Amino acid sequence: MEWMILPLKRYADFAGRSRRKEFWLFWLFEIILLAICMQLDARLGLGGSIDSYRATSPFGASFGYQNSGGVLTAIAALALIIPSLAVGVRRLHDNDKSGWWLLIGLIPFFGALYLLFLYVQPGTRGPNRFGPDPVAG
Repeated sequence: MEWMILPLKRYADFAGRSRRKEFWLFWLFEIILLAICMQLDARLGLGGSIDSYRATSPFGASFGYQNSGGVLTAIAALALIIPSLAVGVRRLHDNDKSGWWLLIGLIPFFGALYLLFLYVQPGTRGPNRFGPDPVAG
């Protein structure tokens, strides 16, 4: 549980490095929290909806869409923007990449794939220009 909330303790800390465990467990925490907020929004009538919409493609495939975001989800998402960016930058730092590499995620599909590739890579062994190895220390 400690690893899930560590980025919240380092809320706006864009310096240093974060290991994979910290990064991925925080993203898991974020997904769980937002899913809970979506359900609460829908159940409490705070702007969310649990109505499902179905669409069929010309090829016969059926796609479902559920709109359940509302006030609580928006507040939680806004509160998590800064720590999400910070842990992403620190994860890139662990691979000896500048935080500016986050901007590559703005390139549809390929940018996100490349960021995913960087996030799953093991960090630089030993110290790098962004600080000491978080695994060693």
